[in-house]
Amino acid sequence: MNYYKNKKIYFLILIINSLLFTIYYGYRGVLPLDSFLIFDAGYKVLNNIHPFKDYWTITGPLLDYFQSALFFLFKVNWFSYVLHAALINCLLVAVSYYFFLKIGLKKNFSFIYSLSISILAYPTAGTPFMDHHAVIFSVISIYFLILAFMKNLKKFWFFSSLFLVFSFFSKQIPSAYFGISLTIIIFIYLFFIKNQKRNNFIFYIVGGTMGILFFLIIFLVNKIPIQNFLIQYIYYPMTIGENRTSNINFDFKNTFFQFKFIYISLLPMLIAGFSLISIKFKNIENKIDILVLILVFSSVLIFIYTQLLTKNQVLIFLLIPFNLGISHFFVAKYFNKKTIIYFIIFILIITSVKYHLRFNEHRKFMELANANFSKTINAKILDNKLYGLQWISPNYINNPTLELEMLKVAKKKIIKDMTNKIIITDYQFLSAITENLHYAPNKWFDALSVPTENNKYFKTYKLFFISKIQEQKIKNIYVIGEGKLDHFLFIFDNKDCLNYEKINDISLKITINNCFF
Repeated sequence: MNYYKNKKIYFLILIINSLLFTIYYGYRGVLPLDSFLIFDAGYKVLNNIHPFKDYWTITGPLLDYFQSALFFLFKVNWFSYVLHAALINCLLVAVSYYFFLKIGLKKNFSFIYSLSISILAYPTAGTPFMDHHAVIFSVISIYFLILAFMKNLKKFWFFSSLFLVFSFFSKQIPSAYFGISLTIIIFIYLFFIKNQKRNNFIFYIVGGTMGILFFLIIFLVNKIPIQNFLIQYIYYPMTIGENRTSNINFDFKNTFFQFKFIYISLLPMLIAGFSLISIKFKNIENKIDILVLILVFSSVLIFIYTQLLTKNQVLIFLLIPFNLGISHFFVAKYFNKKTIIYFIIFILIITSVKYHLRFNEHRKFMELANANFSKTINAKILDNKLYGLQWISPNYINNPTLELEMLKVAKKKIIKDMTNKIIITDYQFLSAITENLHYAPNKWFDALSVPTENNKYFKTYKLFFISKIQEQKIKNIYVIGEGKLDHFLFIFDNKDCLNYEKINDISLKITINNCFF
């Protein structure tokens, strides 16, 4: 009885911690482009404005629709927004705890590995971000595939592919690479592991099919053209990927030093692997263990490769407790040496503290490592929808008050303008706080999301942009934030039709004089 009681207490602590940690840091500072991207997307979908059909997007629709559901349930506000990230963090931690218990770790060890994951996963961003979703759903997919190999139950096969689909519809990578890698490993499993329940693998196909059908229904119900989805989410991003792959930096610092603790966390598994190789595989269990090792090592390599490819701040340090927990399992099973277990726990503690301080407390992922958080301002002075958000951004790191005052001026200007208008900005809560339902034709504007003039999909994008301006009969474009003009002005062949009015140092009003009419 005490065993199950303690398990429930541990689980409750993990759930509370994963929620509160993420929510707390979601209120602590902002990085405009990343912090507000899904806020605006959720607001769009809530108002029947849909990805691929109404606005161009190269990121997955799952976050947009899930955020719109939370806005519907809890109203459009900052709490509903950070709750999104907190719930995904909570899901990861719950599955992690279940996974570690299921592979045979004691409840106290399962608890500390899961606790570390809750600290290193979503709190680094604190707000919904497609890369975090994609990584987290991929990790959950791997959990279930390992359990499918070990337990060979239908539910594990089903959930493994289902979460891989969720990962793909959050962001194309790393799930696209995992789709290839896991297929190869599963075929190895089916070929070498002889047992009576191999047909359970069919549920892997069922899970993936159900996931795809779920999104297909969303597309059909909202009349989202499949061709738009293919161009924006598959074909055009492939041209970005080709360029990034050719320019990826594999130097020692990038490839090895910054991920050193991830590699170190694999060492106990590597030792176990060498031990297993020396065994003559006469039983299925040894073969499955080797397969699990192959799966984990290949997965870590994929995560590191995609991290280098995306060139974001590092968000995969949650792999350290993931690797250490699996290492603990193999060490306990094949060596049972306490010295190695102590080493694993030591690495877990120092990395959890180290990366918590760097990425959560000092907000490095948000590019706020040098910020003085005593200067933060409650963003409710801009709008009550942002109540409680402690505003400080890299743009005005020494003067957040000035940034908010300029945004207040822009907000008033937009509200007073009774014409049809769109807002192009990194401060993507502006549509919600001005209640402007005329939408920009792009989810966001930067060097990647908008095709350049020499890209083969530029003409397609240009026609899409112009059609959305014409459909909405847009008269004014408000550009809020620095560096945005370069990402859309090239759409206008004749720039003489544009009239400019400076509002303040970060705000500009552009009047369109029949540019497309």
